This record gives sequence, C-alpha cells and structure tokens, in this order.
Amino acid sequence: MRMKSNGAVYLVGAGPGDAGLLTLRGAELLRRADMVLYDALVNPALLRLARPDAELISRGHNMKMPQEDITALLVANARAGKCVVRLKGGDPYIFGRGGEEAEALASVKIPFEVVPGVSSVVAAANYAGIPLTHREHCSSFTVFTGHSDSADADTALRYEQIAKIPGTKVVLMGTENLGDWTKSLIAHGMPPETPVAVIQWGTLGKQKSVSGTLATIAKLAKEKQISPPALTIVGDVVKLRGKLNWFENLPLFGKRIVVTRRTGQAGKFAQRLAELGADVLEVPTIRLTLPVEKDAIVDALLELNAYDWLVFTSANGVTAFFDLFFKRFHDMRDIGGARVAAVGPATAAKLRELHLQVDLQPEHATAEKLAEAFAKFESIENLKMCLLRAEVANRELPEALEELGAIVDDIAIYKTVAETEDPAGAGARLLAEGADWLTFTSSSTVEHFHARFDLPKLVKQFPKLKIASIGPETSKTIRALKLEPAFEAKEHTTDGLIAALLKAK
Repeated sequence: MRMKSNGAVYLVGAGPGDAGLLTLRGAELLRRADMVLYDALVNPALLRLARPDAELISRGHNMKMPQEDITALLVANARAGKCVVRLKGGDPYIFGRGGEEAEALASVKIPFEVVPGVSSVVAAANYAGIPLTHREHCSSFTVFTGHSDSADADTALRYEQIAKIPGTKVVLMGTENLGDWTKSLIAHGMPPETPVAVIQWGTLGKQKSVSGTLATIAKLAKEKQISPPALTIVGDVVKLRGKLNWFENLPLFGKRIVVTRRTGQAGKFAQRLAELGADVLEVPTIRLTLPVEKDAIVDALLELNAYDWLVFTSANGVTAFFDLFFKRFHDMRDIGGARVAAVGPATAAKLRELHLQVDLQPEHATAEKLAEAFAKFESIENLKMCLLRAEVANRELPEALEELGAIVDDIAIYKTVAETEDPAGAGARLLAEGADWLTFTSSSTVEHFHARFDLPKLVKQFPKLKIASIGPETSKTIRALKLEPAFEAKEHTTDGLIAALLKAK
C-alpha cells in the first residue's frame, strides 16, 4: 500500500517578469508541484515547468481571489498531502503579503518553505540601465511604497524623514499618486532637479521607461501613459541610464511578436525572441491528438522491418511516431533496417536528437524537392515507403513518390486540432492591442489561427501587423487567404525566422 505523503506549501518568488530570473530552487519545486496557485503578474512561461497533471490555479487579474480564500486553498491542499507552490511575483517577502501567508500557515502547523525571488526593486532598475548604488554617486538605497495607508500611524510614510535620507530611493506602487509624493519630497527639502525614472513592466519586452526630475516626472509619466505595474527610482544614479541601458537597446526590443506554435514546441522559440528583447505573445493555435483511424498505425508498427524508407515531413511527426513506438517497443533497433528521409531541417534535427542518421534531406522543404532528391539519390521503383505525417495532409508528396515507382503507405500518426484555451490572456491582448509580427511555422498554424481570429480581418484592423512565414508550404496557405507574408525564412527553421526578423526590424 502506497503511503500518503505529507503535504507542504512553498511560497516561491517568481521574479519580476523575465522567466529567466526564476531561481533554480523555484524551478525545482514547480516541477514537483501537485498544485500551483499563481498571481496575475507571474510570467505564464513559468507554468511550462509544472507537470502536465499539476493543477494550475490563477489568482486572477486585479486580485480577484480574496486573501482568506487563498490561505484556505493552501491549507486544504497541503492537508490533503499535496506539494503546493504559491507562485508570487518578485519576492514573497517584499510587498507581496508573503509574510501574512507564512504566518497563516504557521498558525495551523502546515509545513512551509519560503523561496526568495529576484525583486523588481533591483531587476527593473537593472533592465532600465540604472545601478542602485555607484561609488561616484551613492552607497545606499532606500525602498518604500507610494501606496501606504496614511490612516495607520505606525506604517504611514514620513516624507520629512525620507527626504533627508541620502542615496537612491526606490518607490514601489507609487505611480497612481506620483504627483503627490514627489511634491511632498520637494516640500521637505529635496531639490526639484533630482533625477527620476519610472519603469513600467520592468524586465519584459513591453517595458516602458521615462526619465525626468522630481518636478517634471509626474507630467512626463502621464504623457507617456505609464501605469501600474511600475516603480520609480529617485537619485543621481538615474543619470547613468544613457550609458548603461542595455536591455532597451536589444535588437527586437519593443517589437510585439506572436508565436503560434503549439505549447510543447513554443518554448525555445519564444525564449530566444525574448532574449533579443521582443515582447512575446504565445498564442498556440494547435494541439496534437491521435488520429481517428488507429489501425493503420498498428499495422505500420508491426511491419517496420518491411519498409525500405521511413519518411518524416515535420518535427511533430517525429515526436508523435516515437511516442507511439516506445509504448510498444523498448529498443530503438526494433525500428528495423529502413533508411530515414526528412523534409526540412527542423524535422532532421528532431531525428538527430534521437541519434538517428538522416539519409536523405532535400535542400528545400517541399514535396516536389523531396521527390527530386529521391530521384537523384537512387531508383525507388518497387521500394516500400512509410510516410508518417498528419491526418489531414495534401496528396502531392505520396503521388510524386508513386510516380517514381515507390509503394507508399501514407500513415496518419497524429491529428492537429484547434487550441482554443487562452489561460494567460495572450489571445485577448492580441485582439485588443495588435502586434508587430505574426509568426507561422506550418500550414496548420495558419489555418487554425485564421479559424479562431480571422486573419485577413485582423490584418485590416491593425495595418502595421506583418506576417512572417517559415517556408513555402506555409506561405502557400497564407496566400490562399489573399495575404502576402512580409518574408519567407531562407532557412526553414525557427532560427531562420529569427534571422529574418532581425533583418526586417
């Protein structure tokens, strides 16, 4: 009999926004968690670290779940023996009510651990090119909130004292009453010309910053439409922003780029775009399921030794086939003696990850080019080929191979279906705000995106929106909608897409 494990709660700091700033301990606990309760400002990319069967619960935007409900949820799940991660923006103990949650857990004797997170206090300043301390400017910094309860005499801010503290001042949650507290600091002796910067959405590709002085910053922030979440930095170190502003000078900074790949594939592509400064919207349009007809798959697996060639047309096909293969076999040698052909470099790369040699790969990822490559490679007359691909696919490739004399079994090993869930709200944001680029990595992503969003209508609504295509088959589907991609990647991979985006910016 399996013993019931003891439950515990982990208050994990998710960092300020950039998913790469999560700590190793935080990532380890996310992978282990049975349940994750996360705040609205947590980067949705972090949720990919959780197990597929983990329960993911959002606190919701604008703090819709009351604090007492959060505590009750944490306690109930821990008592049920679950590993519970409470994922909080920034650091749990810096203006995050983590202390209150830890107190509540301690009072009912629930085991807990607090995992520090990178605070926006230091991270947003860094990403805006502002060091909080500098030998030539200051040797200390002070952090306070501009959103305190002035009715509470014990916690109310005392601007007459804050104004006299030397060094940098970092103000959290002070954007909405920026004009009030900056006037208070001036009234209590700080020079009006003291440098100030306000940073919204720090560490993300949608980061927006404005610099001024204590006397001018409220007006400048209003003109630039700075709103929460934002923080303010006051002090001479703000002058260094012109020299040290590394993040906002990244090549794709400020470009909103939509990634339409399915969730399991989007990660590395989205991460690379974010590393180049892009504001990435992950709007997966497809997910993979088993095809309706499964008998053909069973037959193909039983007859693998009878095939001369296995032909893969996508990385999805490689993943789907070997998922099924290893459910039946435990030794790669059971694949038999067939040679392997791959349409496209991404497909070939996926096969090489499995340490499989790719015997044939056409220069361009099209059915016509694959048939030409076979014709040059050898006579395929009477050779038996297993074509492993999506359930709905055009007939060009099998027909081209059959014209060369091959005996082709066209096996559907996966089916693409529409992905309609939008847990992070990226699809809603796209419809409301538009984007700079839509990236498409397959014909199916175009078709499903169009079915969900009406691609021509979206392009008309946002005239600056441009379309990036990974290759000729994808471009063909885009043109079928009477639209023209701004470019087609020379190398038909996500790296090729990124290279083209860097040139097109």
